[in-house]
Amino acid sequence: MASIPCVDMSRWIVPATRTEFVRELGDGLEQLGFVMVTGHGVPVELLQLAYARAREVFALHPDVKARYETPTGGRQRGYTGLGVEHAKDTLVPDLKEFWHVGRDLGAGHPLHLSGDVPPNIFPAEVPAFQPAMARLFRELESFAGRLLEAVESYLELETGFFAHLTRDGNSVLRVINYPDVGAGSEPGAVRAAPHEDINLMTVLPASTQPGLEVMTRDGRWLSVNPPPNVMICDTGDMMALLTANRLPATTHRVVNPAVPDGGRLSMPFFLHPHPDALLAPMVPGFARAVRARDFFHERLRQIGVEPLVPGVAEVRE
Repeated sequence: MASIPCVDMSRWIVPATRTEFVRELGDGLEQLGFVMVTGHGVPVELLQLAYARAREVFALHPDVKARYETPTGGRQRGYTGLGVEHAKDTLVPDLKEFWHVGRDLGAGHPLHLSGDVPPNIFPAEVPAFQPAMARLFRELESFAGRLLEAVESYLELETGFFAHLTRDGNSVLRVINYPDVGAGSEPGAVRAAPHEDINLMTVLPASTQPGLEVMTRDGRWLSVNPPPNVMICDTGDMMALLTANRLPATTHRVVNPAVPDGGRLSMPFFLHPHPDALLAPMVPGFARAVRARDFFHERLRQIGVEPLVPGVAEVRE
């Protein structure tokens, strides 16, 4: 495969082109786990605004940003600094810092009280960051939901299967800053080491610099250079579990630039199921079912953002 398939979401709403769109989307995800999507409906002006606010936040002094870290909560909300997160199969930290924004269920909601869907944390120093990111979260979640309706059709699932599965889920918008790579970095450190996403579906607006690479089924690295205003969408570990790897979680990475590039910003949206959802493979006997909450927290421990718990077995699909 020479490039990632590109599909036009506007064809989903037209009866005459819906069937062909579903086939192209599903085949792309099944063959590579990644597609590019045009016609997504997310305003480009909102993406530009969100990136502008992100630059302001990451420009804050490190001591200021550190006040918004939540290490005891698995860093599900607020700021995570450089040198913390690493890929599942390496201990060398990625060269990135990020801010997590989730859904707002209200202070008295049981999932807030239990810590499964923590309340958001926003920087007082950049008040315009909160409304921009809250709006972007809603727009990307809405688009991801429409995309999963088409995936339902491809998999011949009942209408509303994914809407029910993801209602009040712990979805997260991860606003990432990859600083310019310079001297002093740990040997072997890269912006994002090879990994697979944890969740059901990821929606990634175009980043401010290139660097994303996807591994093909025959083990080659494929550079992803999307046209302007295109969403890159991929299926994660939870989708691979549900579909018995029919829709795979594909390995990808963000490579270091060959020359200084001024840094790179990225804003992936990770769509998650409800914490109590039971992730059971659609092919009986393929693997054991696992609760979404348990799957998620085990992955957080594997990537270094949540403390290891003695005696807790690794989740295996």
